[in-house]
Amino acid sequence: MARVIVDVLPKAEILDPQGQAVARAMGRLGVTGVADVRQGKHFVLEVDDDVSDAELERIAGTLLANPVMEEWVVRRGSTVSDGAQA
Repeated sequence: MARVIVDVLPKAEILDPQGQAVARAMGRLGVTGVADVRQGKHFVLEVDDDVSDAELERIAGTLLANPVMEEWVVRRGSTVSDGAQA
């Protein structure tokens, strides 16, 4: 089995109200130096080793993302850190 990470974000030209809300909240909390926030989706897939890159792209572009409004990146073998751990 292989681990595959798919990150999906709104295209740059698409308004991201959730990202804007997070950016405004950072300002209210006194966080400085953050120019922009884009909020997206993060998928972790466990797949058979023989699943091709083309098939993973097809999965991402038809099931995980809306290709009209979103772009995505597919990575094999990435490790995922648990953001809750410090």
